[in-house]
Amino acid sequence: MRQDRGYDGFIPNPLPPDIEYDDELRLLLRKADAALARLDGVTEVLPNPDIFVAMYVKKEALLSAQIEGTQVSLQGVLEFEANLRPKEDIRDIREVINYIRAMNDGVLHLSSGDLDLALINESHKTLITGTRGSDKNPGRYKDKQNFLGTPGGSILQASFIPPPPAKIEQLMGELEKFIKEKDKLPVLIKIALIHAQFETIHPYLDGNGRMGRLLITYYLYWTKSLSRPLLYLSFYLKKYKPEYAEHLNKVRFHDDWEAWLKFFLQGVIEVSENAIQSAREIIALKDNSIKKLIEHKAGGMNAIRLLDLLFDNTTVSIREVADELKISPVAANKLVNKMEVLGILREITGKERYQMFVFVDFIRIIEKGTRV
Repeated sequence: MRQDRGYDGFIPNPLPPDIEYDDELRLLLRKADAALARLDGVTEVLPNPDIFVAMYVKKEALLSAQIEGTQVSLQGVLEFEANLRPKEDIRDIREVINYIRAMNDGVLHLSSGDLDLALINESHKTLITGTRGSDKNPGRYKDKQNFLGTPGGSILQASFIPPPPAKIEQLMGELEKFIKEKDKLPVLIKIALIHAQFETIHPYLDGNGRMGRLLITYYLYWTKSLSRPLLYLSFYLKKYKPEYAEHLNKVRFHDDWEAWLKFFLQGVIEVSENAIQSAREIIALKDNSIKKLIEHKAGGMNAIRLLDLLFDNTTVSIREVADELKISPVAANKLVNKMEVLGILREITGKERYQMFVFVDFIRIIEKGTRV
C-alpha cells in the first residue's frame, strides 16, 4: 500500500494459504505431533510438574526478552522475585517479569475463556507496561507506521514495512476469525500460520515479537494440545534468529509457506526434545540428590524433607526451612549449611544475615541456553 511518505506498507492475504504437503512436510508434522505428545506426557512423572512448568515459563520469558536485546539472567530474575536487589538492570528484569505475568494470566483466562483480541490486547498491555515501551500504547494498536530494519536506520532502508495503522483493526479481526474457525487444519500447521500472520501484521508499536511468541503457547494450551503450557519456541528462534526473519520475509514476498512451516515444525521437535531431556534430568536429580544425602549421612529425614521442599520452591531462606519443616532456626541453619557443603544449595545474597539459597542443580538444568 503506497502512503503519502512514499513507502509501501505490506498487506497480507487472509489465511489460510494453499499449502502443498510434500513428503518432507508430512514427515515433519508427524514427528512434531509425536514430540509434543511425549512432552505433554513426561510432566506426569516429575517430582513437581508445577514448579517445572513455572521455571520453564521463566526460561521462556528470559529467552524471549533476549531475542529483543534485553540482557538479563535467570539468577537476576530469581533475586528480584526473592525481594533482593538484583545486580542487573531493573528495567530488563521488569520485561521478563511482565512476560511471566502475561503468560500466567493468559493461561488462567484460557482455562475457561476464549483466545480472542481482548486477551491479546490485555496481554500486550501487561507485557510492556512499566518497561521501556510504556510510552508506546500498551494494549492498543499502533497509531503510526512502524518498520523492521537496522537500528537507527530510516523507514526507507527497512527490510519490511508492516501494514499501516488504518488497516490493523480489519486485519486483526480477520486473524481472530481464523483463530476461532473450526477447520481441519492440523493444530501445529494452524499456529504456525497464525504466528507468521501476526508478525506480518505487526499491530503494535512495540512488543510484537514477544506477543507473537506468547500466542504460540496460548493457542496450544487453548486447543488442549498441551495440558500444561510447556512448549516455548524462543530457544529455537533465538538460536536461528536470522533464518527466522528470512523465512517470514519469504512468506511475505514469495508466498513460501511450505519452507516456513518446515522451519517451524523443526523448532517444535527440537524444543520439545530439549524440554523432555530437561524433565528427565530433573527426575534423575531427585534420585541422585537423595543418594548424596544418604552417602554423606546429611541430616536424616529432615534432609529428605528439605529436598522435597526444594522441588516445590527452588529459592529458600533459613526461616522458610524452619517454618516448613517445623524445626528450630538453629537446626534449619545446620541443615542448610550441610546442603551448601554438598553443593546442593548456593547462597545468593552475599550477606551475613537474611540469606537466600538456590537449588543449584535444578537451576543449572533450567537455565541451559539462557546465558547472555
